[in-house]
Amino acid sequence: MVPTPSPIRCLVVDDDPFAIQIIENCIANTPFLTSVGACNSAISAAEFLRTQEVDLLLLDVEMPLMSGLELLRSLSVHPHVVLITSNPNYAVEAFEQDVIDYLVKPITYARFLRAVQKVRDAMDAAIVTAEQTPLPPPDADFTFMKVDAKLVKIPFAEVLYVEALGDYVHVVTDSKKHIVYATMKAIESRFPESRFVRVHRSFIVNLSRITAIEDSTIYLGNGTQEKQVPIGQTFTKDVFSRLNRF
Repeated sequence: MVPTPSPIRCLVVDDDPFAIQIIENCIANTPFLTSVGACNSAISAAEFLRTQEVDLLLLDVEMPLMSGLELLRSLSVHPHVVLITSNPNYAVEAFEQDVIDYLVKPITYARFLRAVQKVRDAMDAAIVTAEQTPLPPPDADFTFMKVDAKLVKIPFAEVLYVEALGDYVHVVTDSKKHIVYATMKAIESRFPESRFVRVHRSFIVNLSRITAIEDSTIYLGNGTQEKQVPIGQTFTKDVFSRLNRF
């Protein structure tokens, strides 16, 4: 299996400082993980996820004001998730939210390692799937992507945007939505930089299909309806540098 090319970026969310310390220590002792921060509430985690790149959410369930499960339900797309809680009764609801694993406190390092290995395996599988699909020639007007069990030809001119949703990406064209098992990074490498731009950790858009930009929102048109896509704070400078504007 192809190794994950860079450490998995982890965000710890727990209202207990001692629990955060334990999880951060587990991360520090795992070579393929790196911590990008810790939040003591689901509310602050929601804001962190809006602006920062996170691969793995190590998330407590029971927190004041907003629980970990409520946070997941509030997100249109979220990174891989390992739930951490002292109450095993949330397991069924947790897996309905597509979490990778569910850890019950007190956490042992051995059990933590098993959980994050599942995350690494899922990310590696996505990379392998994308890399097994043939790359288009540099001057091609299309790419092939593996959708279900077949390779599908996707003309670049027909693509409105690409959206990350869990372990999959949705490649949305004028007439269809293709669901591809791959990482955004792998998909981004297949789309020509001259025609597409990453505008958010979860979105890539076709520059030629942008109809308007207002504040931090991009409007994309396909002739019958308009799609609104957010511009992530860390992508703003690059997005505006790519526009031909006065």
